[in-house]
Amino acid sequence: MGDHFKTDVDQLARFLKNLEGCVRELKEARTALGHIRADQIGTAELDEACDNFQEKWKYGAEQTKEMIDEISEGVKENKENYEELENSLEKALKKIANENTSGGK
Repeated sequence: MGDHFKTDVDQLARFLKNLEGCVRELKEARTALGHIRADQIGTAELDEACDNFQEKWKYGAEQTKEMIDEISEGVKENKENYEELENSLEKALKKIANENTSGGK
């Protein structure tokens, strides 16, 4: 059964870094768009459409950030748990090996 289930904690760390990058890029995009005011663009209809887009973008980006933060926290916890499990298993196997080579003394 163990042959079919493998976890690469380094891959989890890379995934976590990618998620953090997504949040940073979303924030940068919102900041860049935040400097553009609707009244700088043109017609009243276009200004209103831009204002509506800014509000929806802000809401959507905030929601996406919250979801990414939750996923990141779960991945981080899983990574830490796998590392702890690997360390505990390694210690237990070394202890067993030492006991077997020392005759149980």
